[in-house]
Amino acid sequence: MANRWRSAGGNLRTVLQNPSSRQQAPFQSFSALYHTIQAIPRECTGNRVSVKDRAQGRIPAVVFSQELNPSTTTVRSVSKKHLLTTERKQMQAILKSVELPFFCSTRFPLQIRAGSGSSDLLESGNVLPIKIHRDEESGKILNLVFVWADEGSQLKVDVPVVFKGEDVCPGLKKGGHLNKIRTSLKYLCPAEHIPPKIEVDVSKLDIGDRVFIPDVEVHPSMKLLSKNETMPICKIVATKLENPESAGV
Repeated sequence: MANRWRSAGGNLRTVLQNPSSRQQAPFQSFSALYHTIQAIPRECTGNRVSVKDRAQGRIPAVVFSQELNPSTTTVRSVSKKHLLTTERKQMQAILKSVELPFFCSTRFPLQIRAGSGSSDLLESGNVLPIKIHRDEESGKILNLVFVWADEGSQLKVDVPVVFKGEDVCPGLKKGGHLNKIRTSLKYLCPAEHIPPKIEVDVSKLDIGDRVFIPDVEVHPSMKLLSKNETMPICKIVATKLENPESAGV
């Protein structure tokens, strides 16, 4: 299995040579390294194969390179896709701890092993989830799509926007309403600087105040891809009286 994988995958790296390197990296706010995802190769495709994998408690997945800057291409083959399966229980635990929508803006270590429970490591690296396919009726995860997110690679990422300070916002205390216009912002940034979220502080906003993209601080290496920078991220708007006739009472 190892030799066949090596010939198909091209350049592979050997890691985890000693027990100490198996330890999970602590959480970091920007790199956001979480649980190590365990996966095994999937040699066949098709609906019947996927149904069988899911029945065995595994989720079909694919990982490929999204490298957008050829001059900084890593040792990985840009065109090579790896067909994998991941453990359903582990992915459900990760999704529960990370929560959507932060899952697709969080990097995870990935280990591809020769088989389920095998100690034979075929390849490893950091990945970024970019898509989750779910069953429309049951909500169960059907497929996962990842891209390699090794340090130095440039990736397009939709970063979720979260708002803080609503409990002390002057405009909201006056009865205003927080109009959340942008729920995410798209950036091109190095994998090691992908933020799980972008926080927008509304604690000092009054009615009529707005927050624009330039008002938000991000890592200088991040290049904004979202269009229309003049469109605000949010604004505090006045709430109309439910009964205008009572306004003079």
